[in-house]
Amino acid sequence: MIIGANLPDVDALAYVVRGGATALAFRRGWTHGILAMVVLPIVLTGFMLWVGLARDARRARLRRPVGTRVVPSQLLLVAAVSIWTHPLFDLFNTYGVRLLMPFSPRWFYGDTLFIVDPWVWLVLGVGSVVSLRRARAVPVGAASPAVMARVHRPARMAVISVAAYIAIMAVSSWIGRVLVERQAEAAGGLVAERVMVAPDPVTPFTRSVVRDVGRSYEIGRFTWWPNPRYEASAERVPEPSAIVESAARATPDGQRFLTWARFPFVSQATTGDSAAVRLDDLRYARPGQQSFATVTVPTTTAPPPR
Repeated sequence: MIIGANLPDVDALAYVVRGGATALAFRRGWTHGILAMVVLPIVLTGFMLWVGLARDARRARLRRPVGTRVVPSQLLLVAAVSIWTHPLFDLFNTYGVRLLMPFSPRWFYGDTLFIVDPWVWLVLGVGSVVSLRRARAVPVGAASPAVMARVHRPARMAVISVAAYIAIMAVSSWIGRVLVERQAEAAGGLVAERVMVAPDPVTPFTRSVVRDVGRSYEIGRFTWWPNPRYEASAERVPEPSAIVESAARATPDGQRFLTWARFPFVSQATTGDSAAVRLDDLRYARPGQQSFATVTVPTTTAPPPR
């Protein structure tokens, strides 16, 4: 299950082979889509059956007991569950996942959890450790149903707690989007074409907000506690102009970046003998900052000064 839960991320090798914009355009696509969800469990099951047969053959040569044989249907079920949960958890964050690949390149975004949510790791980690410690303390032959129920209880409670936490975060993000739009319009703001209310790391009571209001982005912060309120920044971030976007799409890296980007913006422009722009995404950077997704592309026409 550990192998299966990480198997779709084999596409991360794109960062090693090519890196940069190529990895952005390839990640969370083919190996996370609906076709992979059919093929990968079969591949993993076949591999583990081969490992089991090799183990049995080795034990037979050493004249050791073969042990319990693997049931292929049960192994396929375990492989499928472990692999299918991967794109589900990827769906929860702002990076998104292309669930319908290769039939559709559409991105889906849950905006529910931070990419690495410390509370999910902490609760699941504690539940696992406590259950393992209880299991190791059970004497051989004393594993009655009542004893095993006590052993499993911490892990089960951890799973239930995380599921409840995810549900609360999902509902709060949806309600947050509604409240952000209401408060923005009440303050005389423009109607947004797209809105992202994204979770922050560590604290579940704040959200970073990006509102696409047409040719520019409004950025701000939504706070749940003590009173739900949205505070917009006075700064508007322009979207890339048609000239810049056209020039970026004319380059391989620019086209790949724009395939992945959700809220692209020009973080820096250089002019002179060779004009170029540095592109980034407001999900992971603000003007003047750089993120892992930063891409610099040449332009034939320098963008107007900001």
